[in-house]
Amino acid sequence: MKKIINSPDDFVKESINGLVNSYPDIYNFSSKTEKVVTRTKKATNKVGLVSGGGSGHLPLFTGYVGKGLLDSCAIGNVFASPSVDEISIAIKNADSGKGVICIYGNYGGDVMNFDMAIEMLELEDIKSESIVVADDIASATINEKEKRRGVAGMIYVFKIAGSIAETGADFDEVKRIAIKTNENIKTMGIALTPCILPQAGKPTFEISDDEMEIGMGIHGEPGIRRGKLKSANEITDELFEKLISDGEFSKGDKVSILVNSLGATPHEELFIVTNRLKNNFGSKNIDITKSYVGRYATSMEMSGLSITILKLDEELEKHLLSPVENPFW
Repeated sequence: MKKIINSPDDFVKESINGLVNSYPDIYNFSSKTEKVVTRTKKATNKVGLVSGGGSGHLPLFTGYVGKGLLDSCAIGNVFASPSVDEISIAIKNADSGKGVICIYGNYGGDVMNFDMAIEMLELEDIKSESIVVADDIASATINEKEKRRGVAGMIYVFKIAGSIAETGADFDEVKRIAIKTNENIKTMGIALTPCILPQAGKPTFEISDDEMEIGMGIHGEPGIRRGKLKSANEITDELFEKLISDGEFSKGDKVSILVNSLGATPHEELFIVTNRLKNNFGSKNIDITKSYVGRYATSMEMSGLSITILKLDEELEKHLLSPVENPFW
């Protein structure tokens, strides 16, 4: 294992401390625990937005705290859910009297712990509800969308819900647009290499040097097929066709795309994929209104990428393009 770390046991603590110390104008710790990151300047008179999940995916989840995005985030150990207590602290911090919406990925531990935290806080008269993001089309069919994993697409939910929440919109309105965004995102990825968890010290899975896995999850969950490595255009075409065929897209539609590195894949390779996507969408007369290219939801040092498509309308586009105060957007 080659990593620039100190003790594996200190990996999460030191990395989050480094994030907060690097951007003290954006991030702060809860007074209760360093496993909850909050805005440096707490917002008032707005619906609170909270997320949470395992470490190892930066800037997801913790990185998306800030004005126009999340109010707080609970972070667990590497690839592990935050605890019920940590989630409860994050929700309390985000609450300014208008309720809190929790936005997180569809993983068993996260769902269970958020549900328990929300139930506990009902006794304290803190209104909070969950929106479980399920955008990974490789993990279940369209007829079983509720079983899909939540991956990079949840960043769009953070952004659009965060934008409308900043306007002072009420709970139901923020919830409505968050659900609408969640229903219009689709993601699929490809992995070329495994990652190594610091405390495990060995790869999460094995794959040959000349192989790729289509549809692999961000924790190394199996994809839909494994085969020989193909060219960038061939990979992009396969992902594009699967994403487009999963939804309803028509000539004249507008979309935003997110071409996301899983950790090790450099921008140069992402831009090759983005270039091909531009041609693919153009051939169907679908306009890419806004592209995002870079590291948005990683899996430690895994080599590979994911493509997310958000189908836009006027309302979603407006809130997608609104300003934020965040180093990763």
